[in-house]
Amino acid sequence: MPTLNVTTNATVDRVAASDFVRAASSLVAKAVGKPEAYVMVCLRESQTMCFAGTEDPTAFVELISLGSIGGEKNKDISRTLCDFLQEKVGVPPNRTYIRFVDPQRSDFGFNGSTFQR
Repeated sequence: MPTLNVTTNATVDRVAASDFVRAASSLVAKAVGKPEAYVMVCLRESQTMCFAGTEDPTAFVELISLGSIGGEKNKDISRTLCDFLQEKVGVPPNRTYIRFVDPQRSDFGFNGSTFQR
C-alpha cells in the first residue's frame, strides 16, 4: 500500500506526467521492497507554491507505507526521490521536503476494510 503524493509548482505535460507516475510507481516499489501491485502515485503539478521566499521549482512529497520505512532507510529513499524529482521535473533536492508516514494498519483502508490483521 505504499502511496506517493507529489505536489509541485513545476509544470508537467500530460505525456511526461504519465511517464512520471509510472516510473515513480516502480521506483517506490523497489525503494520500500513491496510489490508494485500495491503502489499508488499521485502527482499534483502546476500548484501555486513558495519555498524560501521564491516560487522557483519546489516540491512537497509524502511517502506513506505500512512499515518498510524509517530510520536510516529514509535517507536512502530521500536521496532516491530527490534525484528522481530533479531528473523528471527539474526540482532540485534543496527545494524538496519529504514527509515519511508509517500509519497503524488499522488506520489505512483498502477494499472495504483495513490492513489490520
